[in-house]
Amino acid sequence: MMTSVIRGTVAWLTGLLLLLGLAMPAVPAQEGATAVAEARKAAEAWLKLLDRGQYAKSWDEAASLFRDAMARDAWAGTVQKVRAPLGQVKSRKLRGAQYATSLPNAPPGQYVVIQYDASFEHRPAVVETITPMLDADGTWRVSGYYVR
Repeated sequence: MMTSVIRGTVAWLTGLLLLLGLAMPAVPAQEGATAVAEARKAAEAWLKLLDRGQYAKSWDEAASLFRDAMARDAWAGTVQKVRAPLGQVKSRKLRGAQYATSLPNAPPGQYVVIQYDASFEHRPAVVETITPMLDADGTWRVSGYYVR
């Protein structure tokens, strides 16, 4: 039963992230560069929570859109099952980041889709995709996370 829930959640997140690349309009370079820098800071702080196994805390620090989509305990359980088999993170290098003001199946807003090439203790070649958004209070917070 729990496996079905995890597969469903992973399938939903996979579908969302696949669609993210299809609808990213161009924005002024200055606006995008500033957003990317701020979003990366938020993403990296949030990833440190995951790296330390603070999954419930990562939900607390996520964007309201993220928190509205999944309950705290459901997120903590799901991400635990995804991250635990990987072991400890050994390295993480920026692959790329793209600013967007609209994404499929998401409300209009400011988003940055960031990808990192990561190496974990039990899986040396992983791509992490993390999507911070500018939340209603003007703070960049993570609205999506996916590991492949």
